[in-house]
Amino acid sequence: MRSKTADDLEGAGSDEVIALHPAESGMQLGRALLHALHNAGISVLYQDREMKTVWARNMRAPWTSDSSDGNGILPMAQADRITAAKRDVVATGNPERLEISVPVENGVRWFQVWVDADRSETGDVQGVVTTMVETTEQKRREQTLTTLLREVSHRSKNLLAIIQSIATQTGRYSDGIGDFLTRFRGRLQSLASSQDLVTSSNWRGAALHELVTSQVGRYGANISHSLRFRGVNPYLNPNAALHIGLAMHELAVNSVSFGALSRPDGYVEVTANLNTAASGEVALSLTWAETIGNNGGRSEKRFGSVALERVVPASLSGTASLDIADGHLEYRLVVPHNNFESQ
Repeated sequence: MRSKTADDLEGAGSDEVIALHPAESGMQLGRALLHALHNAGISVLYQDREMKTVWARNMRAPWTSDSSDGNGILPMAQADRITAAKRDVVATGNPERLEISVPVENGVRWFQVWVDADRSETGDVQGVVTTMVETTEQKRREQTLTTLLREVSHRSKNLLAIIQSIATQTGRYSDGIGDFLTRFRGRLQSLASSQDLVTSSNWRGAALHELVTSQVGRYGANISHSLRFRGVNPYLNPNAALHIGLAMHELAVNSVSFGALSRPDGYVEVTANLNTAASGEVALSLTWAETIGNNGGRSEKRFGSVALERVVPASLSGTASLDIADGHLEYRLVVPHNNFESQ
């Protein structure tokens, strides 16, 4: 391999060593390469045609052993793969590349292995160079990314199913295209607001208080006055966050139109308690209470009440009731424990 000076830079091949100073020595280059191998965690093994080790550098576990084949303490199947690849390289001169997995106590370690032919000046294969690089962290990142993409795909399909249901039910209870667009847009914005909370938590979900505040805050000018929240603040899973967010949206819209939030001094009360059923299971009891006008927006059946009494509780495997009487509205939703975790 010829060393080049700065005058020879132009047109230099990628495999040649370029010396920017004429006094560079082979020993300096060797030391520099050894440091590079060590810092990069790269192991290099040179063997002759009979697979006898000539030299090895930076050999770490699992490549270190007393054996002369250079395969270290690899499982038999993996060692046989590498040996077969080396013999193919000796026979054909063509490089080989393998991915090796090594079981360890806490999982699996992964390696990329390159086997290249070393040719003499006449072009004959006189040995093989095996380069081993650990790729465990990269492999784990790839596996994590694949898992996340599958999760995103799953949740996206769930979200599209929710949107499709909302579109169908909104159309069923709308008086025309204008009414449909107004109501559907509001419900989409509600979902988007809840989805923002879910996404910001890395898809873990959303805290109940934050979710309720974000939904009511879209309609109450002074959220500290218009919303009075009392009780526990459990962390809802993504599905529960989207559906409870939808319920809060429907209640807030109705309140702005007919209830407490339609008045400057009006406010709504949201109470959250954890109750233990006879079976021993803990459930979240969520109550929305407010003073309303004469009809509370329920002179006829609309999607709002359908969502509150049927869609939301069914999606959470819970129960719900909506009571309007004597100028007072109370909505109570009971959510099983598998939809949340206590903080």
